[in-house]
Amino acid sequence: MMTGGPLVGIKVLELAGIGPAPFACMLLTDLGCDVLRVERPGGGTNFYPAEYEILLRGRTTVTLDLRSDEGRNTMLEGARRADVLVEGFRPGVMERLGLGPSECRAVNDRLIYARMTGWGQDGPLAPRAGHDINYLALTGALSLIGQAGQKPVVPINLVADFGGGGMLLVNGVLAALLERERSGTGQVVDAAMVDGVALLLAMTRSFHNAGAWREARGTNLLDGGAPFYDTYVCADGHYVAIGALEPAFYTAFLNGVSDVADTSAWPEQYDTQRWPELRAAIAATFLRRTRDEWAQRFADTDACVTPVLTLPETATHPHLRRRGAYVHHPAGGVQPQTAPRFSRTPGVLEQPVDEALARWGLDDPVE
Repeated sequence: MMTGGPLVGIKVLELAGIGPAPFACMLLTDLGCDVLRVERPGGGTNFYPAEYEILLRGRTTVTLDLRSDEGRNTMLEGARRADVLVEGFRPGVMERLGLGPSECRAVNDRLIYARMTGWGQDGPLAPRAGHDINYLALTGALSLIGQAGQKPVVPINLVADFGGGGMLLVNGVLAALLERERSGTGQVVDAAMVDGVALLLAMTRSFHNAGAWREARGTNLLDGGAPFYDTYVCADGHYVAIGALEPAFYTAFLNGVSDVADTSAWPEQYDTQRWPELRAAIAATFLRRTRDEWAQRFADTDACVTPVLTLPETATHPHLRRRGAYVHHPAGGVQPQTAPRFSRTPGVLEQPVDEALARWGLDDPVE
């Protein structure tokens, strides 16, 4: 079995930033890439001390002043040796530094030049600032999240930053690396969070195009509108989540609560006119036991009922512990394990970094 991940030998030059680009580079590091992170003098891209920044795990950081000739030349030397360059600045910043795609690919035409932005490299909003919430708002995703009759709910920045941003960037980098094996030439990857969120909405768009998605939040099958696809408070104030969409799973749910509630009087599962009545019945039922009592009751069923765990609780859940989904890292507490899993070339949380500069031939970078 090979160790170090399936992308061992691939060199990635990362321009330090926050959010989706560091997340993408973390994934590439986990997969075995040798990632060298270039930070500007004075830093400013870390929210917390490095030992707590999971997004920065496994790679060496060097400091370069890219506005100086020395720093620019060192960066171009890194680009010459790299397979991939990742940057997350606003459009035009790298070009003004003399480090845009044309300059970097002039010294290495096999270079994959990966660009991560919110709005993309072109369009009226391309030069504007934005955050996860803004990209969700403009693509329509934010309008879909929330309870009926209430304002849109702000999710944590999983959707645009990491799902529609970092994951999309990695997908583009991997595709470009594969294509380079055929063509021998690199290319520019333009990954925009608005594009990624639009892709993530494909299934919801399908429902909408078919006339099966209402405009009002909290009234649809997958947005909490269905009483059998929602969260409920339990006797101890904690919550459970139920996702019993299919009739067979819903029947398993009914069987699981049959000794607590008389479900024979409940409305039919897909009688949408009586969903408020069904929701009230389910809510009253869950209030009769604690969260963990419900979790134990449904653990060996297909009722699709699970406890809503807090972050501290997740690391000790039997299934996640058995999978090793979370690991305790001495330097930074609990961290997610590498994913996906590979049978021959498993990823690793920490790449050896003590000789990283020597591997890159940058033993004495300008600082």
